[in-house]
Amino acid sequence: MPAKNKNPKQKPSPPIGKQGGKQQEKEPDFYTKHKSTIWTVIVLIVLTIFFIINNTRKVPDEGAYPPNYLKGNSANGTSE
Repeated sequence: MPAKNKNPKQKPSPPIGKQGGKQQEKEPDFYTKHKSTIWTVIVLIVLTIFFIINNTRKVPDEGAYPPNYLKGNSANGTSE
């Protein structure tokens, strides 16, 4: 039969790295609390701006076809 612990009530030791005095817990400021939301909104705004700039530019006029190009030989098989 295993021996029973003679001193069952031991005082719990403080966690490693903790000091004896209590530290007041600070409320997290707005930035640390909403950091990921702020960066997500910033990235979405930048992507939206790039999308708008890319789609509002003037499309360059089509140039001449390359030599030996057959107009009916397109990738989708349609002939004009």
